[in-house]
Amino acid sequence: AVPMVLEMVMESVFAVVDIFFVSRLGDQAIAGVALTESLETIVYTIAIGLSIGVTAIVARRVGEGDGDAAAGATVQAVILGLVLSVVFGVSGVMWARALLGLMGADAATAAVALPYAQVMLGANIVVLLLFLQNAAFRGAGDAAIAMRVLWLANGLNIVLDPCLIFGIGPFPELGVRGAAIATTIGRGTGVLFQLYTFLRLSGRLQITRRHLGFRPAVMLRILRLSATATLQTFIGMASWIGLIRLTAVFGSQALAGYAIAVRIILFALLPAWGLSNAASTMVGQELGAGDPERAERAVWIAAKLNFYFLGVVGAAFLVLAPVIVGFFGGTAEASGYAISCLRVVSMGFVAYAYGMVLSAAFNGAGAVWTPTVINLFCFWLWEIPLAWLLAFPLQLGPTGVFTAILVAFSTSAVVSAVIFRRGRWKEVQV
Repeated sequence: AVPMVLEMVMESVFAVVDIFFVSRLGDQAIAGVALTESLETIVYTIAIGLSIGVTAIVARRVGEGDGDAAAGATVQAVILGLVLSVVFGVSGVMWARALLGLMGADAATAAVALPYAQVMLGANIVVLLLFLQNAAFRGAGDAAIAMRVLWLANGLNIVLDPCLIFGIGPFPELGVRGAAIATTIGRGTGVLFQLYTFLRLSGRLQITRRHLGFRPAVMLRILRLSATATLQTFIGMASWIGLIRLTAVFGSQALAGYAIAVRIILFALLPAWGLSNAASTMVGQELGAGDPERAERAVWIAAKLNFYFLGVVGAAFLVLAPVIVGFFGGTAEASGYAISCLRVVSMGFVAYAYGMVLSAAFNGAGAVWTPTVINLFCFWLWEIPLAWLLAFPLQLGPTGVFTAILVAFSTSAVVSAVIFRRGRWKEVQV
């Protein structure tokens, strides 16, 4: 879990670095970044969905001692990612302005956000490949490699972000477009390092010429698992789009505050996903090795560690919210919304700790339909209607949206625990 946690720490740095520097450009710039990330939902949905399938298959094959099949599955996932990235990239660049308007951006916010949106959507290939290839490393147990990839990508992003946004030294001043270019360069470099690692013939995943080419049977197996996992991810991601759309009704300050708070929350939750990913990998490998009881023990150990970690972080957020939000700039009104969101959502961190691990465990076992149905109920049929009810009829405004997040994620954790204890996930074949 240690390298996976450190990997997710780096992914969480991606979540805050852009917003930290962009916040110096004003509330409209912050809101533009938030809206663009909501548009990237489809890219992240596909990337995460395919990653869940890749991790499950690679972990199971490695547990069975078949490294050759694990390498072949990795290549097929990369081919899928390449094809999809072209479709998303062309569509994103062409329709970026219309999509921003659809998400509720006013004319001024859309004008600021457009350059950022076009670069981020057009260069989505680096997101897809970064996710897919790191998922293969994690499934094989080479989590340290995935960690190094994100350390490299983030290091470049941190250095280039202020240089390209503000025009430091020989770099041009590009504003929000500079943030997108810096992130793309960082992630792109990480992808190149991944490919080098695959081809240097070391580690548990060794890709050679015989693995290249299209293999329908393997591709269909990945698609079968990943299609459900993608639906699962889409349900969760789409709920965030709905929440952003509801928040946008209250103006750019509310949206900017929401964006700042969510970035801070992700900074805490993503490392916790590292423990969850470790549980997912161990579940897949132990089921492949025929030891389901050891798989279950690993899940409960990871959940307990996550509970301790997020419990401490949640308490810190409740007490220090004004200080933490203060680092990200924004107007007084935007900061007020951010503080409210951070405090409300962090009250549920101890419940999220268990929910995250259990969801990852289902996916690692290949029981991807279980968290999919849970997400559908908790985030579409429960969270969105509750957010609307609290925000508008009950007149709680953005605080009602924040409260709905707390309630929905806590509900998901309880439901996941009840279903996990039944043990049917141990019988799934991958």
